Amino acid sequence: MRRIIFNVLLIILAFTIQNCIFPLLPFLSAAPNLLLILTFSFGFIYGKEAGMYYGLLSGLLMDLFYSGPFGFYTLIFIFMGYMNGICTRYYYEDYITLPLILSVLNELAYNLYIYVFRFLIRQKLRIGFYFINLVLPEIIFTVVTTLLLYRLFLIMNRRLEEIEKRGDSTIV
Repeated sequence: MRRIIFNVLLIILAFTIQNCIFPLLPFLSAAPNLLLILTFSFGFIYGKEAGMYYGLLSGLLMDLFYSGPFGFYTLIFIFMGYMNGICTRYYYEDYITLPLILSVLNELAYNLYIYVFRFLIRQKLRIGFYFINLVLPEIIFTVVTTLLLYRLFLIMNRRLEEIEKRGDSTIV
């Protein structure tokens, strides 16, 4: 239970940093997508169901903050949580390569989703400009941030699991 509460608070903190602090930093041409990192990490570590729940929370926060059709971000975040939950069977905590590959693939899927349903529908066909000026810098920032945050998140996750195990053993 502590882990779930901690993860929800982590998502809310990531949402706050992503939407309130990163836009104020003038030297960032693009900002890392912290909610995407957390959603795919939760899905990758905990499985499909947990990935979908955390994706639902992340998507709802994005939908409440940004205008447009309600459920737009929720749909992509739930999908990403589920798809990364499928990769749970390939999960090894010490290897960072699969999370980095998943980070790149998720960022590409997310930005392609945004492009198709926000720009392409309005007949803005400059995908090269969109990819080079918006997607590529965001992918680079997200991958670098994933390198830092994923290890930190794993360490916190291990500590919370140890606390839960100690709490369970004192009851019995």
